[in-house]
Amino acid sequence: MGNTMAVADMEAVVFPRVEEDVLLKAEGLNLDVSIGGKTCRVLRDISFTLPRGKTLGLVGESGAGKSMLGRIISRQIPAGFSVSSGSLMFDGEDLLQASARQHRDWLGKRIAFIPQEPMTALNPVLTIGQQFTEHMLRFGVPAAECEARIIQALEEVLLPEPAALLSKYAFQLSGGMCQRVMIAMAFASEPDLVISDEATTALDVSTQAQVVRLLRDLQARKGTSVIFVTHDMGLATHACDEVTVLYAGEMMETAPARNIFQHASHPYTRALRDATPRLKGSVIPLKTLEGQMPGVESFADIPGCRFASRCDYAAASCNAGVPERVSVSHGHSVRCARYAELETLTAEQHSSSGTHQPGHAFSARSVLQASGISKVYPAANRRQKDKLALAAMDFTIAPGEFIGIVGESGSGKSTLGRMLMGLEDLTSGSIDINGKTLGNDEASWQRRISLVQMIFQDARSALNPRRKVGQLLTQVMDSRPHQRLERNMRMKELARDVGLAEQSVQRYPAQLSGGQRQRVNIGRSLCDLPQILIADEIVSGLDVSVQAQIMNLLLELRREHKVALVLISHDLSVVRYLCSRVLVMKNGEVIESGETEKVLSDPQHPYTRQLIAAVPPTDPDAVWPGASFTDKEAGVL
Repeated sequence: MGNTMAVADMEAVVFPRVEEDVLLKAEGLNLDVSIGGKTCRVLRDISFTLPRGKTLGLVGESGAGKSMLGRIISRQIPAGFSVSSGSLMFDGEDLLQASARQHRDWLGKRIAFIPQEPMTALNPVLTIGQQFTEHMLRFGVPAAECEARIIQALEEVLLPEPAALLSKYAFQLSGGMCQRVMIAMAFASEPDLVISDEATTALDVSTQAQVVRLLRDLQARKGTSVIFVTHDMGLATHACDEVTVLYAGEMMETAPARNIFQHASHPYTRALRDATPRLKGSVIPLKTLEGQMPGVESFADIPGCRFASRCDYAAASCNAGVPERVSVSHGHSVRCARYAELETLTAEQHSSSGTHQPGHAFSARSVLQASGISKVYPAANRRQKDKLALAAMDFTIAPGEFIGIVGESGSGKSTLGRMLMGLEDLTSGSIDINGKTLGNDEASWQRRISLVQMIFQDARSALNPRRKVGQLLTQVMDSRPHQRLERNMRMKELARDVGLAEQSVQRYPAQLSGGQRQRVNIGRSLCDLPQILIADEIVSGLDVSVQAQIMNLLLELRREHKVALVLISHDLSVVRYLCSRVLVMKNGEVIESGETEKVLSDPQHPYTRQLIAAVPPTDPDAVWPGASFTDKEAGVL
């Protein structure tokens, strides 16, 4: 009893001090929308505190409500949605009741946003320098100082030749480079709160680690608080202080970041963890989370747990009423009626995980052979030099072989992929498919696209916004009007294979989340079952559950149809799971290659070792070298 009283007295002293340091606090926040005469609760009972200098991670699938919190803070909620109850306090002031003028003054200065899709956030008719200068002037930087400050900000996010970027437009940069520009703009005002909405999704591992370093530096120097929206479980473990797992607008589990995934108490948290590939340790088949998250329109008809329809452990009580949030330990709460039984229920399941094999070649025969291919972009004027994008290289791929191409942004990965697809002319060399050399004629192009398909990184720009999803999935069948029945059947098969709800085929791309659009992008390329897929960062924007579905789908297509894959990716764990061979690229050259397991477990080149060190370790207690400050760097970035 004496010990209990001592603890109670200690908590009575500690909690008031913590409250004084809280920058953002939500209590009982509810967001509603009326659909078909019913009131649907989009966000239900969202409550959290975010102290100064701390990072709150929001994890969950697309549609879970992660980004909606940022929309409430920025007052950008969709038409028809409204906050029906609850409070949201920012530095002691009510964000929901603040005047429009006060709110505008906070945004960009004290509250900064890093959006998920930089290509749509950046103005296509203004240069990077013009947009950045406008941003700097808004929060009071003198015009004479803008250029120097902008260059410094771009250098901090590892953008090469930052001065030259000022005159470029967004469409002249890669997706990863545009994302780094947005990150630099968010950091420029040294805000009190940064809302990072999947900001590292399109970045290579080195830059991802640098972003985390920048966030930590801001927190150390200014006490900046961060809401870190991500689907990367390992990254959340190391980048955040606390993690909240959201599902269908509800907080399913909240715990300290270093504890939540090792000691997950909710079936959904465990499902996300089990769907995440690992860079080290034994490789086991990823367990996919079956089914779909319920749509907002169905929320009003779900009386109990919103996850029950997909939960392997749901009981009758789970559908009878909404489970209460219960405390598991200090700082760890869960919304699950059966959380106490979960350890016993899952023990047998994990004892029989099975074995996994990546995409090895079925034979020594080459489907595609590239000989001495290179790409040089000529200089625009005499004062500039020609730019070498890809040094002369040979490349082969066999039936069923999965090859990973890794490296930082600008290393030449996407250039290689576009040359193989025929979207970039060769400066030198040749490409053969099934023993026949491809030329620049129409016959060669038709042969190429019948055997090779490319899945692009930016699904928004790759999909026609005026066509429905079903039409996009079967776009290659446009010229076959007599096959209407076959087309409808193929549409449903593709939607199911890439994890799209059946009703999604009647929607337009703008009505889907970013992850759902990428699934359409992938499904479209699979329509005619090509021999080779060239995939450019195809799973980088997907939830881990959908990512696992897509990776297992690709391996199944390989087994059934001998489809080969060229995977361009910055995620080394994904490459390890899928690919039997890997090429590491830097500055347009292949600096190391070989069997994936050998290269990643025993890298020989310093650059390869640097890439591996930049990946967040799965062990929450391990040091993450890529995001750690040296004594010299601390506080100086």
